[in-house]
Amino acid sequence: MLRKLLLLCLAVAAVVGFTVVNAKASILAEPVVYEIDGQPFEGYFAMNEGFGDEQPIVLLIHDWNGIDDYEQRRVQMLAERGYAAFAADLYGQGNRPTNVEESRAESGKLYSDRATMRQRIMAGLAEAQSMAGVDPDRVVAMGYCFGGAAVLEMARAGMDIDGFVSFHGGLVTPEGQDYSATPAPILVLHGGNDPVAPMSEVAALADELNAAEVPYDMEIYGGVLHSFTVWGADGGSSRYDSHADIQSWEALLSFLERQV
Repeated sequence: MLRKLLLLCLAVAAVVGFTVVNAKASILAEPVVYEIDGQPFEGYFAMNEGFGDEQPIVLLIHDWNGIDDYEQRRVQMLAERGYAAFAADLYGQGNRPTNVEESRAESGKLYSDRATMRQRIMAGLAEAQSMAGVDPDRVVAMGYCFGGAAVLEMARAGMDIDGFVSFHGGLVTPEGQDYSATPAPILVLHGGNDPVAPMSEVAALADELNAAEVPYDMEIYGGVLHSFTVWGADGGSSRYDSHADIQSWEALLSFLERQV
């Protein structure tokens, strides 16, 4: 039992970043301010300069509370693996919700205005593709919760990238949309006991993807709730699960190796 506990602790430590893949190389990590229609937005970019130029891009879409230390650390973890990772800002510089009510309000604005959501995603993608040292033709998008829903919006919009990954994201397709224009595979990583996006929605999404003949994979983590990758999430409908966190991160890395 003690040995199993020790192994689990070591695995979690590796996921949250205490292990660096290439310690000799330099991780460049910095905020990036860019404009959309004259308004400032602040993303976050990281890359490991030791992997050279023309690195594949991972575009990360934040959770409903905007970019914070969590997204920044995930971007750095991807950089340690040799990806040029960019967290796109869908809310605007300085607009960072601090509680559930503010987060619901900000995400709700974009859920009800899909054209603006797509515009801001496209601007973030263009900014990522413009960074020095990247290969703009090799891109995978990933997102957490609200960000997962935004990534599926990208897929339905037919945005020309190499793959789409949703971590415990919203799965419902808005009226009038479908996956007929989706250009690349989708990976869904989801808790089997998620009350926010229940298994009925997972099954409905699978039916839609089958009908549209979109390649996809799904990993369902039994008994796991919403926000299972978010360190410190506990109670209510959101709870961190170390096993599902580690498994889903490994699934992401395998997907990236195949797609870019």
